[in-house]
Amino acid sequence: MAKQPSDTAQILALLKKQAEQSRYLAQLRVQRAWEQEIDKPRHADPKRLVRYGYKVYSQNDEDGIIAEIFRRTGPTSRTFVEFGVETGVECNSVKLLVEGWRGLWIESNAASAATIRDNFAPFIAAKKLVLQESRVTAENINALIGQGGFSGEIDLLSIDIDGNDYWVWKAIDVINPRVVAIEYNATFRPPMAVVVPYRADAQWDGSSHYGASLEALVRLAAAKKYRLVGCSIAGVNAFFVRADLCADRFLEPATAEEHYEPPRHYFHMLPAGHRSSPGPFVEV
Repeated sequence: MAKQPSDTAQILALLKKQAEQSRYLAQLRVQRAWEQEIDKPRHADPKRLVRYGYKVYSQNDEDGIIAEIFRRTGPTSRTFVEFGVETGVECNSVKLLVEGWRGLWIESNAASAATIRDNFAPFIAAKKLVLQESRVTAENINALIGQGGFSGEIDLLSIDIDGNDYWVWKAIDVINPRVVAIEYNATFRPPMAVVVPYRADAQWDGSSHYGASLEALVRLAAAKKYRLVGCSIAGVNAFFVRADLCADRFLEPATAEEHYEPPRHYFHMLPAGHRSSPGPFVEV
């Protein structure tokens, strides 16, 4: 006679099922909230990037926005540099890596770097992905990128280090990205132009004291000859395109006031299928 599960096992199974149902319900509500937001007249212009957002591996809708930017501008070498990737399964360049791009990741956490080496071993072995394990600072970023084998024009630079993002982007001169995705602090709405003071050893304390406002990044971008073309719907990432590539491809004016999205951090629950895994996959 088959052994019946214990009361504890049955309770745990029921709780697991209820948690799964709650997650699906939450995702359904987030999906509806996204659809309601996109239906607003503000998003009707086909040049506004947020309407093209979707999630494959990114935290929010960044995968779709990045795909649309490169649909308009075209990539060249299909290369990227991203830092602040954690374990790599949820960042802005995983989808590109799976699609055959080549790039550099920089991650400071030893456990996360070890997970990357394990989960992304086929990409590393194929020399599609280079991993640098190091804390990123304004002083060392150019050397780290150079040591990773990248210089000159690349397609995408993605920055998300929860603090010194502004200062590190300001310091970068070893590469010339066509597109930059960078985290902004949506707490500080335009026209506020504020940035945390630079400290090489800074760590985010979980408060609103981090990073830079969108307006501050727009001003830095202008000095580096980039234009703001959009923001993620969650109010997390801003997207800049090198000015010489913009032409009339993106919504004007390229101001923080026009493109700002407020903090809607619940959009990280946008459904993207099952738990993320980088594969590997076979191209057909």
